[in-house]
Amino acid sequence: MSGRERSTLIAVVIPFIVFTAIWGSTWIVIRDQLGTVPAQWSVAYRFAIAAIAMGLLSLARGERLTLDRNGIKAAAVIGVSQFVINFNGVYIAERFITSGLVATVFALLLIPNTLLAWAMLGQKPSGRFLLWSVPSIAGVLLLFVHELREHPAELQRIALGIAFTLAGIMGASFANVFQAQDWVRRHSLFPLLAWAMAIGAVCDALLALVIAGPPVVEARIGYWIGLLYLALAASALAFSLYFPVVRRIGPARAAYSSVTVPLIAMSFSTWLEDYRWTPLTIAGVTLALGGMVGALSSGRPRAPAPDAG
Repeated sequence: MSGRERSTLIAVVIPFIVFTAIWGSTWIVIRDQLGTVPAQWSVAYRFAIAAIAMGLLSLARGERLTLDRNGIKAAAVIGVSQFVINFNGVYIAERFITSGLVATVFALLLIPNTLLAWAMLGQKPSGRFLLWSVPSIAGVLLLFVHELREHPAELQRIALGIAFTLAGIMGASFANVFQAQDWVRRHSLFPLLAWAMAIGAVCDALLALVIAGPPVVEARIGYWIGLLYLALAASALAFSLYFPVVRRIGPARAAYSSVTVPLIAMSFSTWLEDYRWTPLTIAGVTLALGGMVGALSSGRPRAPAPDAG
C-alpha cells in the first residue's frame, strides 16, 4: 500500500465506515427513546450532552471555543435547522412509522440538498440527476402505498409520520447547504459544531417546555445507555468524522452514506420491529435507493451531502 493509499484509508475510508455504521443504527435506538420521556426532551438531553463532548473535543485539539459575531450567527442557524427542526422531526416521525421507513424516506435528503445548493450556491444539477430522482420518489410512494395497505385505517398516522420526516429532511438540507457557504467554512469546524449543538439544545429545551411541559426523566438504564450512544457516538463522534471527510473528498462522494444508512436501518427494523417485506416494499426500496445511486453517479456538481440520525 502506497503512502497516498494509506493516507486515504485513514482519513476517508475508515471514518466513512464508522459514521455510516453509527448512523445506520441510530434509527432503532431513537425508537427506544420514545416512551416516558417526550421526544422534545430526549432531543434536548442528547444535544446538551453532545455540546459538552464537542466542546471538550475542541479544547483537546487545542482550539479556542470563542467565535466572532458571524460565527455565532452561523452556529445559531445550523443549531436551529440541524439540531432542532431536523431531529425533532425525526424523533416525532418514529412515533408514527417504523424507524427503517423513516431512514429510507430520509435518503431523499439528497434531492432538496441539490435544489437548495442550486438556489443558494449556484450549483446547477445535471438533467441526469433530476431524471434519476424520479424513481427514488416513486419508490418512497410505493412504501407509502404499502403502509396504507397494511394499515388502511391509519392514514392519518402514516401521513403524519412521513410529514414529520419531510420536515426533518428540510431542516437538515438547509443546514447542509448553509454550512457549505464560504463565510461559514472560514470558522473552525469543531468549535462551530459545539456552539451549534449548545444553541440547538437550548432551543430544544424551550420547545419541550412549551409542547411537553417540565422536564421528564426516565430511570430505565436502557434509556440512558441509548441517550449516551446518540449523544457521544452518533452526534459528537460521527459529526467530527463526517465533516472532515466531506471537506477532503467533496460532499458529492460523501453522499454515498445516504444510500448505505437506510440499508442498515431497514435491517434493524426487520429484526427488531417485525417489519414485513412484500414485493411492493422490495420494489419501493429498490427504486428509492437505486435512484439515489443513479443520481449520485450522474456527474452532478458538488452539493452538500446529507447526514443521518
